[in-house]
Amino acid sequence: MFRHHEYGHIYGRVFRHGWLACAAAVVAAIALSPTAAQSAVAPSAAAPSAAAPSAVAPSAVAPSAAAKAPAAKTPGAKAPSNPSHLQQLFSAAAAKYQVPVAVLLGVSYQESLWEGNDGKPRYAGGYGPMNLTDLTQSLLTTDGFSGDAERTSDLLNSPAMHTLPTAATLAGLSDTAVETTEAANIQAGATLLASYEKQYNFGQLPADPSDWYVAVAAYSQGAEPYVAQVFCQAVFATIKAGATRTTKDGQVVTLQADPSVHPDPGTISRLHLQSVTIPPANPTMDPSQESKAECPASLHCIYSPSGYWQYGPSKGDYGDHDMANRPKDLQFRYISLHDNEETGDGTLWLFHDPTYLASANYEVFSNGTVVQLVPDEDIAWDTGNPAFYQHSIGIEQEGFAIDGATWYTPQMYRATSELVKYLTAKYDIPRTRAHILGHDNVPGENCDTCIAGQHWDPGPYWNWGLFMALIGAPIRPTAPATSSVITIDPNFWTNQQVVTGTEPIQDLTPYPSPYHGPEWADLDANPPGSFYKPQPRQPTSFVWLRTAPSFSAPLLSDPYLHGDPYVGTPPGPGTIRANDWGDKAPTGEEYVVAARQGNWTAIWYAGTEGWFYNPRGRNATAVPTSAPITITPKAGLSSIPVYVDDYPLQSDYPANFLKEAQYPPPLHAATDNYTISAGQSYVAGGPAFNGDWYYAANIDGSAPYDRTDFQGSDTFYLITYNHRMAFVDADDVTVSASTP
Repeated sequence: MFRHHEYGHIYGRVFRHGWLACAAAVVAAIALSPTAAQSAVAPSAAAPSAAAPSAVAPSAVAPSAAAKAPAAKTPGAKAPSNPSHLQQLFSAAAAKYQVPVAVLLGVSYQESLWEGNDGKPRYAGGYGPMNLTDLTQSLLTTDGFSGDAERTSDLLNSPAMHTLPTAATLAGLSDTAVETTEAANIQAGATLLASYEKQYNFGQLPADPSDWYVAVAAYSQGAEPYVAQVFCQAVFATIKAGATRTTKDGQVVTLQADPSVHPDPGTISRLHLQSVTIPPANPTMDPSQESKAECPASLHCIYSPSGYWQYGPSKGDYGDHDMANRPKDLQFRYISLHDNEETGDGTLWLFHDPTYLASANYEVFSNGTVVQLVPDEDIAWDTGNPAFYQHSIGIEQEGFAIDGATWYTPQMYRATSELVKYLTAKYDIPRTRAHILGHDNVPGENCDTCIAGQHWDPGPYWNWGLFMALIGAPIRPTAPATSSVITIDPNFWTNQQVVTGTEPIQDLTPYPSPYHGPEWADLDANPPGSFYKPQPRQPTSFVWLRTAPSFSAPLLSDPYLHGDPYVGTPPGPGTIRANDWGDKAPTGEEYVVAARQGNWTAIWYAGTEGWFYNPRGRNATAVPTSAPITITPKAGLSSIPVYVDDYPLQSDYPANFLKEAQYPPPLHAATDNYTISAGQSYVAGGPAFNGDWYYAANIDGSAPYDRTDFQGSDTFYLITYNHRMAFVDADDVTVSASTP
């Protein structure tokens, strides 16, 4: 949701009322180049796992093959005279401070990939191979946080952001030396680890790496147990698997694999971390609107009001949601699920800052704790598209999309599903995938860059099949095998795919998340292509779509990701990047069949045929479905437009409102690159409805027409168009039911 570094888009900085702040440069960076890895995409269910897990379980992600292999040297870089010098520094520091070298190397690998960064600070003020932190106001200003006094104060006073001075003192070294020289930095990191081990392991410094779990947890600076555990899992997975890497300056470092290491995660209890850290109450900035959380009694649910106050000279300068009176004045239609790209504690802290200008109704922690931040009746700014979020209840979930299998725990699935069951029953929201959406199913606004820049969480590793079953709407066949409509339904555990992505980096909050890998120069833009690494093959909730019924055929290409002339993205086939959503059909979505050939099925998808591997029998990746409403262009129309909003027309607004409005209403317009041609069909999410748009102007509702939902004269169908939903004008289409 927030700082999605794996596709380089800052969501927290949005225009008034959640209008997505996209820049052409961001989308230009999203241009996804073809990759040789496309041809290696495995059939969705052709190669079942020999031992598929029988239950949802968080797992530490082992280092990818790409991470183990020595990296190519930077072109033009001079080969070091002693390429083993860095390895020797780790060994010497480990021996001096009685830290197992595997632990020291494992921690440094997760913190920095053993990179020194030439003595310069990383984002959030981390230095050297051990990523010791010393955040200053100057660094905050460089990172773009100079204007938020409350946030900068908390950051500058957070001990987690100042581990370097403590480590330097313990090692008897100067802060400058620890910042600028690798030898001093590694020594300081080693003595800090040793100090944690002594403090939390009864004064002992054992030789067995397995006994250092609590010290590694403390080193993570995680404010909640699960955050520290995730860091520990990654460190000890690296120790078990081993790793070898060549740094940017040509140093070769090797961590020998130790499959025998078996740490005790229970020792983390010695840190006495709080499972949830609620920010201090602030009646001015966080006015309480509820006496208690609007949750089912079966959940551990807390109410902690999100920030809502005037931060500028105008009454229209407020954050971070809109007051409303739903469902009385505004219908509930959707539930939108996200992941934070942040820890749970960090999320709460950010949402309590009104200037962050993003919000959600609920936050679900990995341990199953639910925190309500915005009352159901109010509109959270959660998906960047008001056409959806004004009718939606937004639920954030702790974690990172590219590490979804690690963060999406059984407790999270249970808590989120219980919450969704409760909300859908309370507000009569259909339990279908057309109404239970991921952020990755919500289209971006219709602007030059917003469609391509829309987020893709909760991502490929969220188990939609399990989740729909948990809310009482399991995916199952509802029609004969010859039905004209199918629902995507691969077996999650055997549908193991490789996608590429970039590890998230630490965000600027008082509750640091584990640091993953090196950062790139412009964190507000997408990372360079070299940062996208193959993720471990693991269960996924999608099938690949190709241009023809063959594994060698190119993956589908979305025009907003590949070849939009307006923003200069070059053409090309789809890729296996996690954020390339234009070639993936997600689990639970319904599509009209365009053709069948052998073990392959084609669906109408984004204006073309998309072929996916769908063998008959138990390895099928889709089930036949009965759909009451499908749409196709009316006879005589060669094509019809596709919309990403259902707003009223200009003529639908009162003339006085258009004169007096503090800002103009969004214009309803067709997308430039999406159409539906004659003969194509798409599944509708329900009956046609009138479009609308909710106007909220002042923090106190005092503006003319303030807090009014304007109804449009046009009626629309919500359809599953591609990976995301879309709208078509009811006057443009003919409606029919699916055929058996």
